[in-house]
Amino acid sequence: MVNKIAVIQKPPVMLQRDATITQMLDTIEEAATQGATLLVFPEAYIPGYPTWVWRLKPGGDMALSSDIHAQLRVNAVDLAAGHLMPLQDAAALHDVTLVVGINEIDSRYSGTTLYNSVVTIGPDGALLNCHRKLMPTNPERMIWGMGDGSGLRVVDTPAGRLGSLICWECYMPLARHALYAQAMDIFVNPTWDSSDMRLASLIHIAREGGCWVVGTATAIQGSDIPDTFPGRDQLYTPEEWINEGNAVIVDPSGRIAAGPLNREKGILYGEIDMEAARRARRSLDVSGHYGRPDIFSLTVNRSHQPPAVFVDA
Repeated sequence: MVNKIAVIQKPPVMLQRDATITQMLDTIEEAATQGATLLVFPEAYIPGYPTWVWRLKPGGDMALSSDIHAQLRVNAVDLAAGHLMPLQDAAALHDVTLVVGINEIDSRYSGTTLYNSVVTIGPDGALLNCHRKLMPTNPERMIWGMGDGSGLRVVDTPAGRLGSLICWECYMPLARHALYAQAMDIFVNPTWDSSDMRLASLIHIAREGGCWVVGTATAIQGSDIPDTFPGRDQLYTPEEWINEGNAVIVDPSGRIAAGPLNREKGILYGEIDMEAARRARRSLDVSGHYGRPDIFSLTVNRSHQPPAVFVDA
């Protein structure tokens, strides 16, 4: 069965959750009108990837870092508070599946720690999965806490069985295998990395996993940063490309099927066929006949691991 996919790399409204979601509703309608049934948004899209953490000096720009982080925290997504309901309603209205990167905050616990998460919303509006990035990369650890294995799951969608790892998680062989072992047809990698090396990795994953691979980053310039952003003029120049995007779709043989979409704030469209993925695994199935379970084994703790919680004894 062939499905049309839309890979979005328009810039969000940085540090503004509600404005970003409103913009996304227009994009969902646009892509659905073009016949897309699977829509993928970039890493930490709501309310924007914290690119500033790669520019500020650790310990040297504490006041500005604190101001930016405060806005990020206030505009983070709390699933329990229903912040994604407009997107869930839009998915149901247009009968589409959404994969969306978010800055997540969990009000059930500290209400302060943020997570880099990716959520999958089904065409009935149901939240199918939420995966928190297992290990934030380098200075990202100043922004996000570490996730757990509860979201290392592949879920059924009309386009095929879909799993996701965020950015450099795609370099974690055991995390990849945990998804391969669940008969994954589509691997989604929302990322900030738009480099050629990242593209090479996605091509390898498509071939290794016998799956469609979707990579997306945010195409954004300094001029896209709103004037409400603390220290905007100190951190960015209007004409610079903060990220070039390079959304791409790779087929299960490792060939590029669409993209990369470079320096274009738009939507990359392509077609994916779950049967192509299943046929690709006939000769190489790394979690099946190529797995050698008599030699290798992998145990995954998929239980939810909450942060330390005070218990009144």
